Amino acid sequence: MSVKYTFTRILVTNFAACFRFYRDVLGLKPGFGTENDTYADFECGDANISLFDKNEMSETLGTGALPARPAAQDHVCLIFSVENVDTFYKEQSAKGVTFTLPPTDHPDWGIRTVHLRDPDGNLIELNHNLPR
Repeated sequence: MSVKYTFTRILVTNFAACFRFYRDVLGLKPGFGTENDTYADFECGDANISLFDKNEMSETLGTGALPARPAAQDHVCLIFSVENVDTFYKEQSAKGVTFTLPPTDHPDWGIRTVHLRDPDGNLIELNHNLPR
């Protein structure tokens, strides 16, 4: 049996706002679903990102009585490459998007990054390679 990675499913509490974020801020093309649904997926190359209503998933798994995610360090960071981090930062800042950190060079990583969060607080990194 072979395993192929196809999706990252993000469980969200504010589905409509997260849908608009991934479509309008990150510019991902919806492949299925709308902001009025409880599931949608977005095209991202070989593997896609999907959003799913957190309450619906917890009902399916029977975990609704468990506590929600407490304040803690991040467990996952979604990474996207862009042509130019600074251009993305300027365009989205002009639209009122709030960033966690401004564009920053990480020579030891070989990339320039910018970080922000989706409406549910999930950490997002956009990066481009630094010249070598």
